[in-house]
Amino acid sequence: MKYILVTGGVISGVGKGVIASSFGTILKHCGIHVTSIKIDPYINIDAGTFSPYEHGEVYVLEDGGEVDLDLGNYERFLDVTLHRDNNITTGKIYQHVISKERHGDYLGKTVQVVPHITDAIQEWVEKIAQNPVTEDGEQPEVCIIELGGTIGDIEGMPFVEAFRQFQFRVKKENFCCAHVSLIPQPRSTGEPKTKPTQSSVRELRGLGLSPDLILCRSEAPIGPSIKEKISNFCHVAPEQVITIHDLSSIYRVPLVMESQGVIEFLNCRLQLNIGPRSRYFMRKWTDLADRIEHLRKEVNIALVGKYTRLEDAYTSVSKALQHACIEAGYKLNLKFIESINLEENTKIKNPPLYHEAWHHLCKSDGVVVPGGFGKRGFEGKIEACRWCRLNDKPFLGICLGLQAAVVEFARNVIGLENANSTETDPATAHPVVIDMPEHNQGQMGGTMRLGKRPTRFITTNSVMKQLYGNKDHIEERHRHRYEVNPIYIKDLEVAGLKFIGHDDEKLRMEIAELEGHSYYVATQFHPEYLSRPLKPSPPFLGLILASVGRLKQFLASGCRLSPKQLSDNDSDTENICEDMKNLQTVDGSSRSGSTTSGGTNE
Repeated sequence: MKYILVTGGVISGVGKGVIASSFGTILKHCGIHVTSIKIDPYINIDAGTFSPYEHGEVYVLEDGGEVDLDLGNYERFLDVTLHRDNNITTGKIYQHVISKERHGDYLGKTVQVVPHITDAIQEWVEKIAQNPVTEDGEQPEVCIIELGGTIGDIEGMPFVEAFRQFQFRVKKENFCCAHVSLIPQPRSTGEPKTKPTQSSVRELRGLGLSPDLILCRSEAPIGPSIKEKISNFCHVAPEQVITIHDLSSIYRVPLVMESQGVIEFLNCRLQLNIGPRSRYFMRKWTDLADRIEHLRKEVNIALVGKYTRLEDAYTSVSKALQHACIEAGYKLNLKFIESINLEENTKIKNPPLYHEAWHHLCKSDGVVVPGGFGKRGFEGKIEACRWCRLNDKPFLGICLGLQAAVVEFARNVIGLENANSTETDPATAHPVVIDMPEHNQGQMGGTMRLGKRPTRFITTNSVMKQLYGNKDHIEERHRHRYEVNPIYIKDLEVAGLKFIGHDDEKLRMEIAELEGHSYYVATQFHPEYLSRPLKPSPPFLGLILASVGRLKQFLASGCRLSPKQLSDNDSDTENICEDMKNLQTVDGSSRSGSTTSGGTNE
């Protein structure tokens, strides 16, 4: 097993997750099986109890693990299926060690950070790195480990010490350290500053880890002189300094890294035996990045949520919308609307904010109402559902979005005044959404209905079934503890809100569709978690196509995006990409990925 440890310096949020994912993408295109581990130094057992304002969204894995959003990046980039143990936290490690101590495994010993905690970290990494994460069941050959936080944080010290020991445990040829650091460019001077990176690398080396690669993040491209300076002061060769400036999309990052010799370095450093690459190496990835840059027509989507002050709170939803837009040939213009701003109370207290929110909602081509928890902003989500229903506006509700749609329909169509969810109003006279006792056990962590669950379509006349390829069963990931009350199902369906997908386990309502609407769909599951750049989620693709008026045509063609169905700008993109495929260098070799400025030389 080969290991690549990715650390960060200067500031948090420097892009370690995307860079770690890019390492995996590059190696995967070389035919190497890759897995990933994310280490979060916080004491929480998992991310499930976090507010989205803390670390962004809580990403849900197939086995029900609630983890950091970076694992979502890994799954999307690498198209792998990770497990809850691929996310290590300080809380998990200490819980593991304390359980062993109570069991008597350390009988007679004083349990300490070194060696017991550090040994537990190393053993966990070695064990989880062996687990297959691809459909073929092959054991991974390379494990990419991202150490969260910033070098120097007190919370991360046990992990840094563990990997200081680990590099000798697995031998030098099997361990590589990549350090991601920020190169600030103050406007007052106008030149890149390397001193923060020098200090960060010095601190890392002082803790016993010497970086083999230094990946420099910056706003603008960095010249050779800066690379030479970093090389001189950080004890690495110039070719071991990789520069990654702000690019047009994150899908350019693997191409920029590959163009600077990352494959050659890793092949030599880790003895990977990577053979010669074909002229079409990373062609699908290159075409994906090119296609994004050449999209011209826009589609305006409004996301009505509760945590819109931090866009990372809806990372997977944003990515799923982007994947669908790329497939349809449109550029995504996503507007975040705070749901509470759509409510009557805001109209009274802050009229400009209220009217601005409604202006953005009315201006949109389609609307997403994503998941969430709690009472705040729920009435605003209900108002968004009502507006989409009455105005034939394409709508996708997810989890709480489905529950809001059901409450709205019960109030305004069936006539159940004050119908509500028991989460919002436990004493409501018409509880059309109720809690699931077996998933609401008093404890907050890991007690919801989590992970991959099957959904069975119960009708053939369904837009969603067609979007899913007319399958009888699908499997999607869940994260909820409330469901539609089965007592009201008949009345809802008679009035036109059809529940066309059920859970086989307890006949829970999984998918709802509104009759006679261009696209009014809601799901209890979270389809965004399984969306991939080259394989968009069907409900999101349906929303985008409905928003640009192409859904009926798409369904009539058997769910195929023919050139006629693509937008005009997308057809141009296909021609551009085809021309690029035909271009070669003078000696006949491919120029794939040879870019350092966000563009392409192909």
